Amino acid sequence: MTTLTAAEAPARKQSRRPYRPHGLTWALLRVHRSALWFWLLYVAVATGVLLWTAGPGATAALDELSASGCRDGGMPSLGCDTLGPAGNRWDSGVVLGSLLIFFAPFLIAAWAGGSLIGREMEDGTAHLAWTQSVSPARWLAAKLAVPAVLITAGMLLLTVLHRLMWSAGADLRPGNFNWYDGQIFEPNGTLATAYALLGLALGVLAGLVARRSLPALGFAFAGLGIVVQQLQSLRPHLWPAVTRTSATGFEDDGSLTVGKGSYTSTGARIPDLFCDDKAPCVARHDVAGVYRDYHPSSHFWPLQLVETGILLALATVAVLIAFALLKRRTGAAV
Repeated sequence: MTTLTAAEAPARKQSRRPYRPHGLTWALLRVHRSALWFWLLYVAVATGVLLWTAGPGATAALDELSASGCRDGGMPSLGCDTLGPAGNRWDSGVVLGSLLIFFAPFLIAAWAGGSLIGREMEDGTAHLAWTQSVSPARWLAAKLAVPAVLITAGMLLLTVLHRLMWSAGADLRPGNFNWYDGQIFEPNGTLATAYALLGLALGVLAGLVARRSLPALGFAFAGLGIVVQQLQSLRPHLWPAVTRTSATGFEDDGSLTVGKGSYTSTGARIPDLFCDDKAPCVARHDVAGVYRDYHPSSHFWPLQLVETGILLALATVAVLIAFALLKRRTGAAV
């Protein structure tokens, strides 16, 4: 009886031991805990900026606009073409909050290339992990999955808050921001998260290719920059534009112009030609009117989703190449 009780005591004591996280995920979080804290702080700062801009900042700017009599009709009238001090603070909040989201994918790409993969390849830490119970494929999967979950959660939160900020400042936007501006368009939908995930994928691939932290950081940052630049130029052509024609011209209605010019009596287009009712010009070119190809604000989500699909496809390709490269270098160990 005494022997049984003595044997059961350590078992009970061991069963009461609190659960502690362990395994590859926990090891990854511990090794990169500085990056984790930085990301949490980054999201917290961006959240504070967006909440202030959507709440007290927008309220103060709207009150200032109403007190000056410039809010009637929704558009600034004569003498109301500039914002006051409160409006300028709101404007700065919009710019700062948007840029914090816009540049997050670049920071993620640089970190993934330089620290997450590049430094471990350079120091030999990755090879040491592969000699333990962790296979290269499982190691790479954890390097992708754990940050992807944290990045997605943070970017989705910031996107929701950015849309809240955008809605709160509806009466303050005319003449300041447009829905298709790059710093507004990308943080205001699914693109923010898609670019962040692409940055992670490109960073991981750059780290495996370069196997050194600084070159991998540079390659990942530059690669994402090229993708952003190219897709911004292609964005107006990712969805069919609406065409309008007129005998005189068009007023600025806040839509994204894709192309404009004049058309002849036969329907042929002459891009970027505007005669402004000058008879010699009209007669010389047989101008019958002007046309405009544009995207109304209702095209926001079609453009967002098409570009998001392209980005996720690129991220998938980058991940597949990374796994193939790792298998080629490690052979049967994968």
